[in-house]
Amino acid sequence: MDTLMNTYGTRTLTLVRGEGSRVWDDQGNSYIDAISGIAVCGLGHSHPAVTRALCDQAGTLLHVSNLYNIPPQRQLADLLCGQTGMERVFFSNSGAEANEAAIKLARKYGAAQGIERPAILVMENSFHGRTLATLSATGNKKAQEGFAPLVEGFIRVPYNDPEAVRAAAAQHANIVAILVEPVQGEGGVRVPALGYLNQLREICDQNQWLLMLDEIQTGNGRTGRYFAFQHNGIQPDVLTTAKGLGNGVPIGACLARGQAAEIFQPGSHGSTFGGNPLACRAGIAVVETLLNEGLIARAAQMGDWLLEQFRERLKDDAKVVDIRGKGLMIGLELDRPCAELVAQARERELLINVTAGNTLRLLPPFILTEAEAEQLVTGVVELIRAF
Repeated sequence: MDTLMNTYGTRTLTLVRGEGSRVWDDQGNSYIDAISGIAVCGLGHSHPAVTRALCDQAGTLLHVSNLYNIPPQRQLADLLCGQTGMERVFFSNSGAEANEAAIKLARKYGAAQGIERPAILVMENSFHGRTLATLSATGNKKAQEGFAPLVEGFIRVPYNDPEAVRAAAAQHANIVAILVEPVQGEGGVRVPALGYLNQLREICDQNQWLLMLDEIQTGNGRTGRYFAFQHNGIQPDVLTTAKGLGNGVPIGACLARGQAAEIFQPGSHGSTFGGNPLACRAGIAVVETLLNEGLIARAAQMGDWLLEQFRERLKDDAKVVDIRGKGLMIGLELDRPCAELVAQARERELLINVTAGNTLRLLPPFILTEAEAEQLVTGVVELIRAF
């Protein structure tokens, strides 16, 4: 009997080692990791800068509570604020916890305005996590199935539809914030129209709502800017991030500015492990490596090349509905369910993923070489053509 809870189904592949863009299984076979641990290992596996930071910190001080000053925590907060124009950071252990912090922050913001039952506007097809509050905010009924009663206080509208947001504003006086992904990842790698985030910013300003961006998956260089909102030239009030921040070490962060930065006071929120020295040293190594080695620009360039290659080589394949993405966050939507392609890709030494049932999702590391990129494109194109 398997002593692990059956939350991930049958797992047929046992990975035991990783280096660069590749991982190895327990039989000695190697694979290009084109999902990077689901957008986590942007620097690839066993990056020397992260390894050095972890080894050094593990031999110095692993953990103290947030009752005390933690120098790496403040250093990482300074780095993130410097990249975003945000003012304060709360560190957690995961993206879901970062979004939990944002949801609590929005509710407290509403309470301060005398709104008894504040609501947050969220989007259909979204994904914000698997804790009860973030699951309630998520726009995926299948993920919510069996978990009722869900947390109240979320009003859902279609993604990429500013007019639906304006209509909701006219109908609900208790909305205090919008929580939205700049690109929907789990929802099928859906990129909204240029200007969508700008219109949400405008609506939030008009209604004194907080604009809260979930950059758990899009942050830390994944879309070709440090954060995806920077493609739009706007500034959010609240920003959450996780996945790529620790390159495999669990860490999440909720950043805020302006009024939102002053909402939490001592006792409002907390985390035992959040922002501990080990996780923050990993985060510092990641941010510095991304910036010093030009990897964010590489993500943009490599993403453009991959999109161009897929569009050119699959332009005549009728089963391909759409090819979309931003940076190294790419989705290939087919006209049919395509989960079985994951196993077929593995036979070609490629690790890929399917999301929304019919969309192949590629999230390769930023250090992907040209030869690996060509192998990835050739393999995926041949799989789709034969499917």
